[in-house]
Amino acid sequence: MPRVRNKPASHARHKKVLKQTKGFVGGRRKLFKAAKETLQRSMQYAYRDRRNKKRDFRRLWIVRINAACRLNGTTYSRFMDGLNQKGIELNRKVLADMAVRDPEGFANLVQNVN
Repeated sequence: MPRVRNKPASHARHKKVLKQTKGFVGGRRKLFKAAKETLQRSMQYAYRDRRNKKRDFRRLWIVRINAACRLNGTTYSRFMDGLNQKGIELNRKVLADMAVRDPEGFANLVQNVN
């Protein structure tokens, strides 16, 4: 019985991995084993950080809102509590954008809430 090597499929798999490692440095780009390991790790980081990105942006928005609130004589927690009591449903992303781009409008909002 002849030996089966399956060269086309393995060559295609290697080519696919090496194509994805474009931009990596040294053997991590050129050598299959090193490239495959680095690619797997990079995919894990990408998966994890797609989730962490949401967390990081929420933290940034809260910091911006708190800074703007303190400029207007209140704190973040009091401001958010006031929004909830008044039934104003603006998310943190919009509030942070408002605090940066429209300080006067944000100041009016803080006055209305308190």
